[in-house]
Amino acid sequence: MAPHTEQLTRPAVRLRGLTRSFDGRTVLDGIDLDIPAGQFVALLGHSGSGKSTLLRAVAGLDHEVTGSGELSAPERVSVVFQDSRLLPWRRVLDNVLLGTDGADKGRAALAEVGLAGRERAWPSELSGGEAQRAALARSLVREPELLLADEPFGALDALTRIRMHHLLRELWERHRPSVLLVTHDVDEAIVLADRVLVLDRGRIGLDLTIDRPHPRSYRDPLLGEYRERLLAALGVTEDLA
Repeated sequence: MAPHTEQLTRPAVRLRGLTRSFDGRTVLDGIDLDIPAGQFVALLGHSGSGKSTLLRAVAGLDHEVTGSGELSAPERVSVVFQDSRLLPWRRVLDNVLLGTDGADKGRAALAEVGLAGRERAWPSELSGGEAQRAALARSLVREPELLLADEPFGALDALTRIRMHHLLRELWERHRPSVLLVTHDVDEAIVLADRVLVLDRGRIGLDLTIDRPHPRSYRDPLLGEYRERLLAALGVTEDLA
């Protein structure tokens, strides 16, 4: 399902001239970017290209952004990391509700991600996929206008990752937050997102709209052209992919 037109008329994220340096090395070099409300965006780039740095800046977690940067984002922002970051001394429901009130909302969020009945489980009793589902539930309970995901499926096995792709897309269809997904996986970006950005030498080197209906399959030959364009932007040829 394509994002609602009326949702896409107002920006959820607006960056102008966003710059970040570490020890004299410029990682983000005057980034300009608008993400409309309700849009699902994936961000690709080589290791060390600044993907997570950009996400942290949007999340308001990096206060060392410099330059003439203008950064605006919604008030309700949730972040999902590669590590679920569940507190081992709190049960699953307590982890989901961390910093919020309303047990019923927590149970509803757990049910949405397929963890109904696991409210009293300890994090150590969850599989990797279940832990990430709990992390998604923790973000949902805050009713985010913007969901930031930093390689949330990178540590999962291939089958679990595909299941989580379906789940994330279903949750986006239902709640329609803006999503910025950082990933190193070109296929993951194509299957999930409606727009894919490639970060190259501190700037957005490619801004590509994926104009294919959902659900998408990795086996869809019509996605091959998008894959080739993204790999080329990353400096990778099919012979090396």
